[in-house]
Amino acid sequence: MKQNLLDFDAAGLTTWFAGMGEKPFRAKQVLRWLHQFGEDDFERMSDVAKSLRARLAEIAEVRLPQMLRDSVAADGTRKWLLDVGNGNAVECVYIPEENRGTLCISTQAGCALECAFCSTGRQGFNRNLSTAEIIGQLWWAKKALGDFRDPGRGESPRRIAETDFPADRIISNVVLMGMGEPLANFENVVTALHLMLDDNAYGLSRRRVTLSTSGIVPAMDRLGDECPVALAVSLHAPNDELRDKLVPINRKYPLAELMSACRRYLDTAPRDFITFEYVMLDGVNDSEEHARELVRLVRDVPCKFNLIPFNPFPDSGFKRSPSLRVRRFAEILMQARIVTTTRKTRGEDIAAACGQLAGQVRDRTQRRDKRTINIAEAAS
Repeated sequence: MKQNLLDFDAAGLTTWFAGMGEKPFRAKQVLRWLHQFGEDDFERMSDVAKSLRARLAEIAEVRLPQMLRDSVAADGTRKWLLDVGNGNAVECVYIPEENRGTLCISTQAGCALECAFCSTGRQGFNRNLSTAEIIGQLWWAKKALGDFRDPGRGESPRRIAETDFPADRIISNVVLMGMGEPLANFENVVTALHLMLDDNAYGLSRRRVTLSTSGIVPAMDRLGDECPVALAVSLHAPNDELRDKLVPINRKYPLAELMSACRRYLDTAPRDFITFEYVMLDGVNDSEEHARELVRLVRDVPCKFNLIPFNPFPDSGFKRSPSLRVRRFAEILMQARIVTTTRKTRGEDIAAACGQLAGQVRDRTQRRDKRTINIAEAAS
């Protein structure tokens, strides 16, 4: 089988070319063609030696997930369904806003963590995505949105700064918040992150790339050491008893360990705070006492909260918290001087909102028959 060049970051591609007897600058050339110009035809990589182009055509390829469906919501949110083989497909979502354009990408076909309120987790789990399948979502989105640079204009790469949203860049932010737990696919995810941050590839700043985790503590520490980006933690409960039901990974890494890992991560993080995501479930985790518990829980962790209205899916067993209760919950956090925002629901009419991504997963865990989470118990 030919080598898929989308599986390489700069270091990997340089090593691969060295094995062919090629100089390191060839890796930079090809990297720019692949990820800045969106070129998948070696013959059109005009500044690459003709002999090398011919050799690449023989032994390498640019193999992307196949686009199955392109959906656009009334609010401009756009969702793509991408085929990753063997009956599996994943979803990625583009969210346009006035001062940014955010792409939410997936890292696994399904998810093994089975958070009680998440449609992806209900689908089961098949496998980790390769680096090519992860970065391929960004590649496809840039292609569909016309966001690649034009090699004919002689454009030079430049990093998108934190306060900069240049007119020629449609995707300014990437969040790993789609299907799957990114830190359960550590090696492939970090290689994809390197490409997102590389000035010869996508040129995003670390502050504009956010990884969301349910709290795999050893992998959080490793991420901080190897490739720190902005971190969001799916919290969703203020105590272990409730979080054990809603986020089962808590049984292995309880809240005390998770908070310690958050404090350690801040030593190398590009931001000076952790974002805690908290889905608001009616009558489950949204009381005033829950909010006060949260204040006590995070008192030693510089943070902000992102409250997420629950986005329904069939047979979820949960309902969205009333807006007045969400507002009161936020007020209690803000009175404790914790920056708190409530996420605006986007793309709900095409099932592109937070927690709704499901794609197509050929579950090999048989979890649909052997449920590890009692939904009725979690919602009681």
